[in-house]
Amino acid sequence: MPNEDQDNAHSEGAATPVPSRQRRLAIPVVAAAVALVIGAVGGAGAVKMMRPTPEMAPLTPVAISAMPATSLVTIKGKVAEIYGNKFVLQDDSGKALVETGRAGEDGDLVAKDEAVTVQGRFDDGFVHASYLVRQDGRTEALRPPKGPPHRRFADFDHRP
Repeated sequence: MPNEDQDNAHSEGAATPVPSRQRRLAIPVVAAAVALVIGAVGGAGAVKMMRPTPEMAPLTPVAISAMPATSLVTIKGKVAEIYGNKFVLQDDSGKALVETGRAGEDGDLVAKDEAVTVQGRFDDGFVHASYLVRQDGRTEALRPPKGPPHRRFADFDHRP
């Protein structure tokens, strides 16, 4: 019995000191957690800054003859001719060749004499359409918002 009293006195009377090993481990753990949080926040900020900006052409249509070279444009007119995934858009000032990409490959994206508005990038002599706005107001996105898909690594092996 005397042993029980000594054990109780020791545990009740004196506060147990925190071992110095636990303190030494706590500082690096807290520092690692802080470094991870800072890295995550910094990484998210870097990804946000590197993300491509969405391309939206101005909503006010310009005359086809007045399109500035290599810029985002909106043109409005009637479909004069259709060539697969391309068509000729005509307004009072002139004509423009509009390339629609995969969306127009079957040739039935637009109809001859249909009035449409095209938003896209004018470059290399024709408009690379991103959006097609029909006369009733329906809008069709013609290109993926993030640009063309990346080539597979295996495709690089067969270059000349």
